[in-house]
Amino acid sequence: MSESTRSPRRGMCAAVLSLEAITLGLTTPVMISVAGVDTSTALWVGLGLTAACLLLAGMLRREWAYSLGWVIQGAAIGLGFVIPLMFVLGGIFAGLWASAYFLGIKIERERAAAYAAFDASAES
Repeated sequence: MSESTRSPRRGMCAAVLSLEAITLGLTTPVMISVAGVDTSTALWVGLGLTAACLLLAGMLRREWAYSLGWVIQGAAIGLGFVIPLMFVLGGIFAGLWASAYFLGIKIERERAAAYAAFDASAES
């Protein structure tokens, strides 16, 4: 893949989702032992969100996947109703996601403008 087609937004957002998957996976034993959530429910929620993060990290080539990323951020914050610390951790990851998303868009726009300017000067 050439440098001009590699998406910085996709790379940064995938990194955030991958790290978030670890955090969400580790909420499973906390939900069971500390919060007293039923084991099967905790496994479905914790490991389900973990799998969703990892799958979504691989699907970020599609624009709709970024919308699902925002949903994951909301779910991570929503876990704070079960594990109060997740309000903080979910908020941190939502901030990282927003930073990666918006900074990635800015970099892509600036990169496209720079390549267009370079191509225009090369044709002259």
